Amino acid sequence: MDDSLKRLLDAEMRAEQIAQQAEQAQEHSIQQAMADARADNDHFTTRIPDLQRSFIAKAEERAEQHVAELRRRYDERHNQLRDQAEQREEIALEAAFQILVAPDQ
Repeated sequence: MDDSLKRLLDAEMRAEQIAQQAEQAQEHSIQQAMADARADNDHFTTRIPDLQRSFIAKAEERAEQHVAELRRRYDERHNQLRDQAEQREEIALEAAFQILVAPDQ
C-alpha cells in the first residue's frame, strides 16, 4: 500500500510540474505575442508620415491630371466658340451689307 501511495504522490507531483510548465509556456507565449504586437504598432506608427506623404503625392498627381483635363476641355470649348463666332460674323456682315445695299427690302 505504501508503494501505491508513493506512486500516486509521484504522479501527482509530475502532473503539477507539467501544469506549471504549461502555464509558464502559456505566459511566455502571451508575453511574446504582446511584444510582437507592440513592435508591429511601433513600426506602423513610424510609417505614418511616409504613408501620409504617399497619399498626398497621389492626391496632388490626381489633382494635376484633373486640372490638365479641365484646361484641355476649356481650350476645346474656347476654340468651338471662336469658330462659331467667326461663322456668325460672316453671316452678320453679309446681312449688314444687304441692309446697306437695299435698305427698303
